[in-house]
Amino acid sequence: MALHAIRSEKQIAANIFKGSLGNMIEWFDWYVYASFAIYFSAAFFPAENKTAELLSTAAVFAVGFFMRPLGSFIMGRYADRHGRRSALTLSVIIMATGSFVIALTPGFVTIGIWSPLILVITRLFQGLSLGGEYGTSATYLSEMASPSRRGFYSSFQYVTLISGQLLALLVQIVLQNVLTNAQLFAFGWRIPFVIGGFGALIVLWLRLSMEESDQFNTVKRQKNRRAGTLTLLMRYPKQFFTVVGLTFGGTIGFYAFTTYLQKFMINTTGLNKEVVAIINFAALLIMLILQPLFGMLSDKIGRKPLLLWFGIGGTIFTVPIFTLLAKTNSPWHAFLLMLFGVVIVSGYTSINAIVKAELFPTEIRALGVGLPYGLTVAIFGGTVEYVALWLRSVHFESLFFYYVAFASLISLVVYWRMTETSSISTIGGSETQTPQPSEN
Repeated sequence: MALHAIRSEKQIAANIFKGSLGNMIEWFDWYVYASFAIYFSAAFFPAENKTAELLSTAAVFAVGFFMRPLGSFIMGRYADRHGRRSALTLSVIIMATGSFVIALTPGFVTIGIWSPLILVITRLFQGLSLGGEYGTSATYLSEMASPSRRGFYSSFQYVTLISGQLLALLVQIVLQNVLTNAQLFAFGWRIPFVIGGFGALIVLWLRLSMEESDQFNTVKRQKNRRAGTLTLLMRYPKQFFTVVGLTFGGTIGFYAFTTYLQKFMINTTGLNKEVVAIINFAALLIMLILQPLFGMLSDKIGRKPLLLWFGIGGTIFTVPIFTLLAKTNSPWHAFLLMLFGVVIVSGYTSINAIVKAELFPTEIRALGVGLPYGLTVAIFGGTVEYVALWLRSVHFESLFFYYVAFASLISLVVYWRMTETSSISTIGGSETQTPQPSEN
């Protein structure tokens, strides 16, 4: 606790705000792609079949995810060796550049195959950026938070993540009401990428004034040459695979009930795009509000009960939610079903950052949190849309519902068996002593 005595709650909140705002812009830039794919898919991947176009853009979305483990490794190592602030600043520079490139890239009819090639390469670099952002951001927020409020403060990682998604949806709703459908398909989809690029430049300026965490400064003074290395990470196999298990059901559930659900309500439920955008916005706004409430609750009762809430809820209710949603024709029913889904997922999203950060010591925390997370998200989170759309194309869409439920069940087993992390947290005054793997 002494590590935080020199900072007031106001100073802590200011640093967390700067770190969180960058996280929001990075996720806005990332989600703009998913939100506007229905408008720009034909520009990069011209095809007669609309599902084929969406499959192509979903594949590129997944390709971006596959760079995230590499980003987690590069940025995590950099953050553990050179500082959280430096790594967070670098990641936002990469994301800003990518947004401007997508906004300015001509379509397939203008430059041919170069158009989708540029899109793919750009998404690869954005995936690299986002891969580094997660682990470093989770580490920074957890280390910067006051000890008794770590669940609350670290929940702002998903507050800002969801804010980025909400902002992308808000821009979509505004453009849908200001521009015609033809204008959106022609040039309107480029506007949000420009917004994201300029937003990232503002965040870059803010992040340059962030303070470094005391935990990292303590380790830096010790000049530990093993900090941020795979050799050191290999000493924590149990923690590594715990993060994989924690993330598996959570990432599939999150992307199923948020990103993919937008396309599901359009393609399967049959609701129009404008109504679906409003439903998503309202449900995600409530989900955003729930994050700090769940985070505060975890500071009182522990992290494990909330993880069990998600694991049990996702296992039991995923199939009924999607089945009912596929059959409804009421926007209100669709909204309530989506809301139920995101309330369940909030048991994971609100506290996953602090749970993972509490597993690793400072000198390997950013890499330890980011790399197993990045690998799991790349393989399973990034392919959620593609798996769902492919099953739909072969007329087995309902199998996707069971896939999501099964993923929740697997993670439920991990949650049930794991130790309450708040009781074994490595964040705090014991940074100078690396805990043995068997202790966790």
